[in-house]
Amino acid sequence: MSAPSIYRWAGDGLARADSAASAASAIVAADSWLVADALVLALGLHRGRFLPHALRVSADAEQFWDAAIATIPRSGEWFPRVEVHSNSELIMRLRPAPPRERSVAVATWTGAEPRTVPMVKGPDLERMAEIRAVVQPAGAGEAILLSTEGYVVEGAYSGLLWWRGEILCGPLTEFDRVDSVTTRSVLTLARALGFDTHEEAVTPSELDGVELWALSALHGIRIVTSWVDGPSLAEQPGRLASWRARLDALRRPLP
Repeated sequence: MSAPSIYRWAGDGLARADSAASAASAIVAADSWLVADALVLALGLHRGRFLPHALRVSADAEQFWDAAIATIPRSGEWFPRVEVHSNSELIMRLRPAPPRERSVAVATWTGAEPRTVPMVKGPDLERMAEIRAVVQPAGAGEAILLSTEGYVVEGAYSGLLWWRGEILCGPLTEFDRVDSVTTRSVLTLARALGFDTHEEAVTPSELDGVELWALSALHGIRIVTSWVDGPSLAEQPGRLASWRARLDALRRPLP
């Protein structure tokens, strides 16, 4: 994949930069989303997740957001990321979108709690990449994080949902985790279509026999085909394809 183009907020607009923020700074918040030929899913939810944190650091955050959106090309596939740093710098990385996947294998993260700010996207991105790399030699593309009681919470880079019959289930709201825009969009869509939704605290073994989804801004919905040293999972023929199509139909043009 091509290297991203980096832009830094210069007070009155975005300026191209040779590098991102200084090494001494830390990411306070970040957000990313897929843009395919100027269509994007739930951009307002991404904005609402990022801006409250960014505005605490920089009064220019809203102007920066608008400039970042305007910078995204209206053709091709892109996966931009906006960042606000502890030194008040506002950074945009205009990245070509990586290949999207239909499925993923997962493994349980068994080390110490890796997150420092579990309910904010951004501060722990590098650590999430590290734990995902740890499980990859076992054949997994995603690491699953558990609560201290052993309940399923989220993936390193994804939200989680599962089906019990025709009921779409997910982790308890009170679990500390990033508010996944894609997960929220799918749950809202399910309710609008008349499906029941349910929250539950489950251990990995209690997901044996269910259809499990990993959800993210890049891939949308991926079916989890296997859980290394974990439960056996199922797939209802046709369900994933229909829900991926439904989710894609919600994409709207960039402003």
